[in-house]
Amino acid sequence: MLYILKQIAKTGLRTEAPPAPAEETIVVARLQREILRTLGRALTIRQVDAGSCNGCELEIHALNNPHYNIEGLGIKFVASPRHADMLLVTGPVSKHMAIALKRTYDATPEPRIVVAVGDCGCTGGIFGESYASLGRVANVIPVDVAIPGCPPPPAAILAGILAAVSAKAAAPEDVPTASPLTPTLSRGRERE
Repeated sequence: MLYILKQIAKTGLRTEAPPAPAEETIVVARLQREILRTLGRALTIRQVDAGSCNGCELEIHALNNPHYNIEGLGIKFVASPRHADMLLVTGPVSKHMAIALKRTYDATPEPRIVVAVGDCGCTGGIFGESYASLGRVANVIPVDVAIPGCPPPPAAILAGILAAVSAKAAAPEDVPTASPLTPTLSRGRERE
């Protein structure tokens, strides 16, 4: 035993350096700081599935896990649009969901923010416009920010939420911009 203690004293404790944080972790930490700086109060989100395959919903649910920790930022998902500041809409809007989506939009108090998530929500995706689908979300309600991807990763969704909140905080009320909705993060409402 004495030999082992002498060996430890002679060589010292040797361990390898801790691994560098993953790039995604750094991005999430930066986004969390920006959201806390920008919001000033809690943000409540109503997620609406307008006819998606549920791929985007899985990524949205991942935002609630301890890695992204959006609840720690004061961002919460709510069941009622009357309590929501933001609508997070996924999927191409099916004809049967158009009325429900419009009612949800109308029930959300001003100033409301609408974010279209995924390729289907931004452009209609592989479904496009057909007998059963109205296509992208902007065909039914005005969209502030579009987050492309099939499905977009949680960090991109978080960045889109930040972009929407930052744009709403920076823009004067009731002054829509006339920029067309593209399959990238876009600011401004497409339709009024």
